[in-house]
Amino acid sequence: MDKHISEYKAPQNAAGKTVVVGLIQITVSEDLAVNLKKTEQKITEAAKKGAQIICLQELYRSRYFPQEENVDVSGLTESIPGPSTVAFSALAKKLCVVIIAPIFEKNPNGKNYNTAVVVDADGLIAGIYRKAHIPYDPYFYEKDYFAAGEEPYRAIDTKYARIGVLICYDQWFPEPARINVLDGAEIIFYPTAIGYIKGHTSADGDWHDAWRTVQRAHAIANGVHVAAVNRVGEEDWLEFWGGSFVCDSFGKVLAEASTDKEEVVVATLDLSHNELIKEGWGFLRNRRPDTYSPLTEKVKEAQK
Repeated sequence: MDKHISEYKAPQNAAGKTVVVGLIQITVSEDLAVNLKKTEQKITEAAKKGAQIICLQELYRSRYFPQEENVDVSGLTESIPGPSTVAFSALAKKLCVVIIAPIFEKNPNGKNYNTAVVVDADGLIAGIYRKAHIPYDPYFYEKDYFAAGEEPYRAIDTKYARIGVLICYDQWFPEPARINVLDGAEIIFYPTAIGYIKGHTSADGDWHDAWRTVQRAHAIANGVHVAAVNRVGEEDWLEFWGGSFVCDSFGKVLAEASTDKEEVVVATLDLSHNELIKEGWGFLRNRRPDTYSPLTEKVKEAQK
């Protein structure tokens, strides 16, 4: 088994360590430049409120285009480096903050990805994560636009904390969160674009409540702080429910945005709480990886 999956890497000097995070929840226009400018202003606002690690919502720079099937959206892609990374590298260095910027990436390999770039407080790129789980459902036709990321799940070192970054649909799967924590992640960020379909009443139950619950469950099961950042407002067929929040490592919600307004959410996290929960409940210490092989075997069978 890959070492970073089988062995837990405890963060160094976590005792008494606090970090201030900022979550940027906004509405999005058709104008990429306007969206970038607004986001820069919101990042500056978060930094003035003390935020050290600032996360944007999924595909922050454009409207949520996967509502339609097979539309030409080549004009929305950007490279790395590109407009977002250039702007945020300068801003991160100026404000001495870490910025998590989710973009629609045009990669030199010819594929497009739903990507989150982590810009460290020195303005340099600390890490890149490409969304691994890609949905294909009515009004969420993402497989038409994004290739699935293939890199291993890894935590990323930044000036203020070792963090995990996953994107939207990844939040419904337990394995990526667990692997990030085994690799030492102290906070997991989930930039998101999710909402209700207008005029549709689901027989499943309350989608918003399920979304909130599953991420709090990741926090509890892994003894890790979780921050979920969602967009807000109406875009064509979707009504995004906002509700960006951050919870501690036992699922307690520390701060939460409204469901209908643009907001900058700022919260102080006590990362020593992570080790308290891990040690007290033994979630990592008492794992049984030797019994988990059916997880991958069943996936292989289902794909035949």
